[in-house]
Amino acid sequence: MRARPAHAATSPATTASALRVYSYIVARDFGFAPNPFFGWCTLATCKPVIRRTARVGDWVLGSGSADKGRSGRAIYAMRVQEAMTFGEYWADPRFARKRPDLRASQKIAFGDNIYRPDSSGGWRQLDSHHSLHDGNPNPLNVVADTATDRVLVSQDFIYWGGDGPAVPEHLRSFGEASEDLCCKNRGHRCLFDAALVTAAAAWFESFADHGLRGRPGDW
Repeated sequence: MRARPAHAATSPATTASALRVYSYIVARDFGFAPNPFFGWCTLATCKPVIRRTARVGDWVLGSGSADKGRSGRAIYAMRVQEAMTFGEYWADPRFARKRPDLRASQKIAFGDNIYRPDSSGGWRQLDSHHSLHDGNPNPLNVVADTATDRVLVSQDFIYWGGDGPAVPEHLRSFGEASEDLCCKNRGHRCLFDAALVTAAAAWFESFADHGLRGRPGDW
C-alpha cells in the first residue's frame, strides 16, 4: 500500500466542470484489463471507447458483475494521468515489465503490453491473454484492441480486485433522478450529473492508501 501520489499529467487536465467518471463492469478480472501491477494501473486493451475519449484528470471506475456475485462492488478506480499510443507504450522502459511471459508468474503472464509495431505499419500481438490458445494472434482481439491506438496510464489508482468495497449507497441513488454510479449493462456510462461526479471523486480520494490492494477476483 502507498499514499495517494500527487497528480501529474503529460497533457492538459480536464477542468473541474468538465471532469467525468467512466463507469463500467469488469466482467473478467484477471489483472489484464486493467493491469494494476508494477506501480502503474494501465488500460491498454478492451474498452476502446473509454480509451479513446477519457481525458487526463477523468476517473475510471470498474465494478463487479452480477454473474459473479460482485454487482455494485468496486474492482478499481483510476485517475487518468497519461495517455499514449501503443508504440509509445511498447517503447517506454517504465512498462517493460508489463510485457507478458506466459511461463512466468501470474502478474507477468497477464501483462497488457502486448502490441509491438511492425514494419508494415500494423501490430504484432505477443503471446498473451488475448492470443489464441496456440499462441498465434487472435485477429478479433487485435482488431478490437487496436481500433483505438491509445493506452490510459495512472499511478493514482486503487485496485481492490476481488476484495473491493461496496460502492456507497449515496452514490447508487443520487439526487432527484436517483442516478446510479455503477453501470449495470455492457458498455459504459459517463454522462453523470456534475454533483454525482464530484461526490464520486471525493469517495475515491477518501482512501488514504492507493495502489495495489488486492488480488484479481478471477485468479
